[in-house]
Amino acid sequence: MSDSEGQIRNFLVVVDDTPECRLAMRWAARRAMRLDGGGGVVLLRVTEPPDFQHWMGVGELMREEAREEAEQLLTNLAKELLEGTTLTPQFVIREGDLAEQVQSVIDDDKSIRILVLGASAESGGPGPLVKRFAGERSGTLRIPVTVVPGTLSRDDVDMLS
Repeated sequence: MSDSEGQIRNFLVVVDDTPECRLAMRWAARRAMRLDGGGGVVLLRVTEPPDFQHWMGVGELMREEAREEAEQLLTNLAKELLEGTTLTPQFVIREGDLAEQVQSVIDDDKSIRILVLGASAESGGPGPLVKRFAGERSGTLRIPVTVVPGTLSRDDVDMLS
């Protein structure tokens, strides 16, 4: 849905190679489609800076490879998203600390209205971003956070979104 200024309302999904990321993306896309006037999905992939500083050329090559892998992941996720919706997601690729980059994207893009995170179904906890943004920092964000449990099936996500 567009807000009173005509700006689209976007759902920000932090993506990686995990199954819970795909569930979060599906939830966000289905919610965005249900908004009056439509909404959008922004897929964020954050890469680690290269840890190899001895030769600048090697570090740059590592950075380029990480970006290419991020672009491929985002392209594949967009194809999945397009199978069940009419949405074309926006891609954002950042390099650096994951939590800092998520916060930066939220601060920089006022069209982002909800942060959607997938929670790991593993016994090690829901994941560092869920702990940080749905726990420690949840009261400091300018937007709500939605946590999609990794234990849900696709049908569950469809029913809940």
